[in-house]
Amino acid sequence: MPELPFPIPTVSQVIFVGIALFTVVCGFLVVVSPNLFHNALALVGTLFGVAGLYVLLEAEFIAVSQVLVYVGAIATLITFAIMLTQGMMFGKTSTNNRQWGKAALFALLFFSALLGFLQSVPWPTVAAPVIADESMIALLGIEFVTTYVVAFEVLGLLLLVALVGAVMLARDR
Repeated sequence: MPELPFPIPTVSQVIFVGIALFTVVCGFLVVVSPNLFHNALALVGTLFGVAGLYVLLEAEFIAVSQVLVYVGAIATLITFAIMLTQGMMFGKTSTNNRQWGKAALFALLFFSALLGFLQSVPWPTVAAPVIADESMIALLGIEFVTTYVVAFEVLGLLLLVALVGAVMLARDR
């Protein structure tokens, strides 16, 4: 049997490439879709893709936080703000994004710069070992309610203000 000139990818590499492609395509659709509602739906897909990448990195707590905070709260508020805005409901303003071409060009240039940066950095290949008996999630929980309690409460206040803003935009005048 002849030997292949390239290594066969592992299952985790194939899953990573699939999730990464999904995330990049959804991110591109956020920029180029002419309809604001479609932009918001593509943003939800992008945020889910990032959560999937966190799962592959074995950062389950960050993945769950990503889904709860960004997909569950921020994306929902953005979607409701778009749907409930008076001008869009009655046709006074356009739901189309008129600057999609400029945004797509900027995204392409930004992606090219990031790709050049990623290829020029000598990335380390050795990771620090994780101590088996340390509970990372328990330590994070303790830090949230002690050291970072102010930032945690400010985040909750930010979400409340965004919700009130969406309700104010949607109310009758």
